[in-house]
Amino acid sequence: MREFIVEADGGSRGNPGPAGYGSVVRDAASGQTLAERAEYIGVATNNVAEYRGLLAGLRAAHELDPDATVHVRMDSKLVVEQMSGRWKIKHPAMKPLAAEAATVFPPDRVTYEWIPRERNKHADRLANEAMDAGARGERWTPSASRAELDATASSSAVPEPSGPPGDATAGAARARAALADVRAARTVAAAGTSAAGTSTPGTSAPGASAPGTSAPGTSAPGASAPAASAPESLAPSGGAVPSGRTASSADADSSDGAAAAPADAGRAGAATAETSAPGWSSAPDLGAPATFVLLRHGETPLTPQKRFSGSGGTDPALSDIGREQAERVAEALARRGTIQHIVASPLARTRETAGIVAARLGLEVTVEDGLRETDFGAWEGLTFAEVRERHPDDLNAWLASPRVAPTGGGESFADTAVRMAATRDKLTAAYAGRTVLLVTHVTPIKTLIQLALGAPSEALFRMELSAASLSVVAYYADGNASVRLFNDTSHLR
Repeated sequence: MREFIVEADGGSRGNPGPAGYGSVVRDAASGQTLAERAEYIGVATNNVAEYRGLLAGLRAAHELDPDATVHVRMDSKLVVEQMSGRWKIKHPAMKPLAAEAATVFPPDRVTYEWIPRERNKHADRLANEAMDAGARGERWTPSASRAELDATASSSAVPEPSGPPGDATAGAARARAALADVRAARTVAAAGTSAAGTSTPGTSAPGASAPGTSAPGTSAPGASAPAASAPESLAPSGGAVPSGRTASSADADSSDGAAAAPADAGRAGAATAETSAPGWSSAPDLGAPATFVLLRHGETPLTPQKRFSGSGGTDPALSDIGREQAERVAEALARRGTIQHIVASPLARTRETAGIVAARLGLEVTVEDGLRETDFGAWEGLTFAEVRERHPDDLNAWLASPRVAPTGGGESFADTAVRMAATRDKLTAAYAGRTVLLVTHVTPIKTLIQLALGAPSEALFRMELSAASLSVVAYYADGNASVRLFNDTSHLR
């Protein structure tokens, strides 16, 4: 069951006086901000504004997932004690608000915690932004908010959230603040241009990148992967590997394996193109993304031997070590409590891994053929050295181009990328706003990462993906993606 944290606050400049509230909904596992709410409510007391903030936060959480559990954190001792049932509610204006708040979620799925004011800065700043907007005769808008940026900047002592990294919360806030400054500059420029009798066409915000992407010359937060060097045991016995590639890249069932695809292959099946995506200044609130937690299956007997093991071979089951790895990842995912669905490749090793996790989480497994591993044709079951000995020309051609298929009519990496792009689009449409565990293989995972980053195919030969590792990609409604985690194996140590 998914868990949210709701932080809420309210304020009144006069008590009673001009009042407003602010609410934040976070993912409990990652700390990622999922929703912000703020509103100027006219003349009211502090406590009424705090209750209005609580109600707005609970409603926002319910919109994200009505089956979730919620942990409310507020710096109002009154609201926390009253909603916990320890204090009576006497104020006539607060009684109906408290009663309505108690009906948003079943009472057994909501808990309350009092926190000091300094730990509730995000909601506090939202409330003040709403009151400032009301004083100007305006409505608060999330696109112009600096609350998250200001709260993050003043809360450096707050520990980082546990679990998988969030979607670069502070970075997103900085981007929103920068865009707010750009809008203000545009307003001034437009006013000057209008006075001169001309109009200014709409333009994209300079220097601003869409969610989940990085500006030129920068790296996506939380998504850097060091180059993996090829083990000497996998170096080719003859001939040169093309520049930027390693011999280990060929081994699809080893932790050093990789899959390559053209950088533009994902666009073949994508519903939208990055080049036509609207700028943030005109985009609506995109809501919660479809979040794919990518789990590579546990070890099979072929994994430590570094043999090609795709979808056209013997379809091996997990080894004892692989089953133990699956148990460990199941426990880790159970502690995080964020997985809502499980989808697996049809091959035995992925279905077995998914079944172990599903049993621990109490979920069903859906099989998706598009998540299967690449078919390595006549190379299935062979080591890289054995392929080099038996099919040297075919191997050299395969290493030189992602469009070349293995010997015997296997699947090229370019074909795999087109398949993965179509599968990605199918699953993001089916699981919009949900967190889904995809249990799959080396090639599909690396291809999804490469496509999400918009990286060239050579990037995949510089990734290492271990057995039973976790990676995370979030997909937004405008077609953009954010890589949040890659090759996490901390649960295996």
